[in-house]
Amino acid sequence: MATLSDIGVSAGVNILSALIFLLAFALLRIQPFNDRVYFPKWYLKGLRFSPTYSGALVTKFVNLDFRSYLRFLNWMPDALRMPEEELIEHVGLDSAAYLRIYLLGLKIFVPITVLALAILVPVNLTNSTLALANVTYSDVDKLSISNIPLGSQRFWAHVVMAYAFTFWTCYVLAKEYERIATLRLQFLASERRHLDQFTVLVRNIPPNSDESISELSGALFLSQSSRSLSNSSGKVLQ
Repeated sequence: MATLSDIGVSAGVNILSALIFLLAFALLRIQPFNDRVYFPKWYLKGLRFSPTYSGALVTKFVNLDFRSYLRFLNWMPDALRMPEEELIEHVGLDSAAYLRIYLLGLKIFVPITVLALAILVPVNLTNSTLALANVTYSDVDKLSISNIPLGSQRFWAHVVMAYAFTFWTCYVLAKEYERIATLRLQFLASERRHLDQFTVLVRNIPPNSDESISELSGALFLSQSSRSLSNSSGKVLQ
């Protein structure tokens, strides 16, 4: 069974792993050969050019500016302080939505943790059910619902909190989905229109002895500026 030391070791391993991955991400981010991977939107807009095109051979693959290693984590507070609209313009909608996932986790679990520590933990801990029973248990078990005796009114605290946690989670998710949908519509409305955004797939066009498939599709979709036809084998006809 799990003990407090086991939980501490597990938490330490996970925190250490997270820090290692964060450092690896931040260090790889400032290397020249990864520039296109970390700044693709800037390349598409012509605001940034690959550093691997010029300079010495070593500088094309390794960042030799040691001052940049002293401030390689400065992008984190800048990203958190940046307005959402500017963030989307800077790195795109996907990155902004990814950042909101972490904020969503904080919105959901911080209030749940506070309520659990303030209400459920005292309700469970102030019982002696496990101590009186002839069972093996740990300090962690005394914090759980297993320390409440059968038929106790204290179970109502767990029922009420379960409904409260569920309602809060659904409410926060609904508000977040609404916000993400709004951001996506605003993002699509601000982008240039492309034909592939309005593509319609039409299958099983009935044969016509008087017209070819190309002529028939042209009569049906006169407003389309481009169309592509293929037969049943997938071969593109036009």
